[in-house]
Amino acid sequence: MRWSSPVVGVVVAAAAVAATTGLVYPLADVAPVTALGVVYLVAVLLVSSLWGGWLGAATALASALAFNFFHIPPTGRFTISEGENWVALAVFFVAALVASTLAERERIRTREAQDRRQEADLAAEMARLLLRGSNLDDALPVVSARLAQALELTSATIDLEPVEGDARRIALPLGDRGNQLGTFLVPAALSSEALARLRERIVPSLEAILGAAIERDALQREVVETSALRRSDVLKTALLRAVSHDLRSPLTAILTTVGALESGPLSDDERDELVADIESEAQRLARLVDNLLDLSRLEGQTAEPRVEWCSVEEVIHVAIDELALAPDTFALAVDTDLPLIRADAAQLERAFANLLENSARYSDGHPVSIRARDRTARRSASSRPARRPGRGRRCAP
Repeated sequence: MRWSSPVVGVVVAAAAVAATTGLVYPLADVAPVTALGVVYLVAVLLVSSLWGGWLGAATALASALAFNFFHIPPTGRFTISEGENWVALAVFFVAALVASTLAERERIRTREAQDRRQEADLAAEMARLLLRGSNLDDALPVVSARLAQALELTSATIDLEPVEGDARRIALPLGDRGNQLGTFLVPAALSSEALARLRERIVPSLEAILGAAIERDALQREVVETSALRRSDVLKTALLRAVSHDLRSPLTAILTTVGALESGPLSDDERDELVADIESEAQRLARLVDNLLDLSRLEGQTAEPRVEWCSVEEVIHVAIDELALAPDTFALAVDTDLPLIRADAAQLERAFANLLENSARYSDGHPVSIRARDRTARRSASSRPARRPGRGRRCAP
């Protein structure tokens, strides 16, 4: 145990010398007085081990004076009448100083061992927090708080950017192989010993662990990007296969119809029917091209959505109108109290149109049922604009 207050050490030293002095009196009946000076070494070792060598040396001097005053004849004064008593007192004082020095060295070694163990445990905990966390930015505040707690600092901050120190904080740069990884900010009111410990022991460990964490994050990002690119390639391949078939269908129909027009004389009704087929397939081809352009803009992040209050019913009606299919192709059922939503009406119409067109194509002539209803709790009327009936507008700004 380490006691920080020197006042407590002085009080303990005085009490130990007084208790040892009283203990020597009964021991003088069974042993020579000159040999009992070794009893004072217990007090010297106790004080040296807990408060350091300087207080241990002071305790050794106080013990020598107490031993001389109370036990070495003539007692009651600081004089020595016999030479052997001089030798006994000198040997005791030297032994007490040596014991104090050895105790101080052992205390320093014990404290260093405890500090090393604490630093090793702290490094292991930092590695666990930084390397096992999913996000480095989220782990840094936790690691900073743990460092401040373990090192008994009022505050500690790890910043991944170069930061200059000021009157309140000392900036310790964190680097790895010549590259600055960040900055470790600690309070400016640190002792030189604590600051030296941070520079020599804590910062190197933090640099190594932080560098590994940054490399781990970079590798994870590369893995995620590679996986995303691989999935994107698979999707693009599947999309191209599907689009190539969809593009061939209207083109084949148009070419076939044009061939029929050129094959020979046709009646007016037959010609009008073939022209209508060409127009329908051309519109279908135009929608496919528009979809591909929209997809390219979305992938390039150039199609910024225009979010407004929209009526789902109106958006669905416009999507159905754009398809220009038979009136009985879709069976629409929309709740009358359906609330408005915030969305990009144009992109939502395009999505509904694609979905409805595919549904109609593969429904085998059966009507496609469309139902829209609100399953969530009703919001208060003041939290959204009033719903506008009719189909005159799709959005309410």
